[in-house]
Amino acid sequence: MESAKKYDISVSAQTQFIADQSDEAKHRFVFSYTVTIRNSGSMPAQLISRHWIITDSHNQVQEVRGLGVIGAQPLLMPGEHFEYTSGTALATPVGTMSGSYQMVAEDGTQFDAPIPEFTLSVPRVLH
Repeated sequence: MESAKKYDISVSAQTQFIADQSDEAKHRFVFSYTVTIRNSGSMPAQLISRHWIITDSHNQVQEVRGLGVIGAQPLLMPGEHFEYTSGTALATPVGTMSGSYQMVAEDGTQFDAPIPEFTLSVPRVLH
């Protein structure tokens, strides 16, 4: 239990459909997402890389891996948070995203911070 409190990064996301960049006739649905990464643990930790799993409603999966987020590798002190906005395009009006951030704590411990699955949806498509 001690280590769970020491290395505790929580992730939440808010999404938005970007109608003016989307084209339903061409099966292109663009979404933005704003992610908040919060260090709820007792150890400073730096975000090193990301791994996204993006799935549309036809179960087509895109995996995205890369260093940092939006060109940054933020160091989060205990109690601090980092927020950024990015985007993705799907071939369907509904999909999901999930994944993880690869973190390194100040003491050298490497760990993954899970990104809980969230839904991307054109307004009024889901009930």
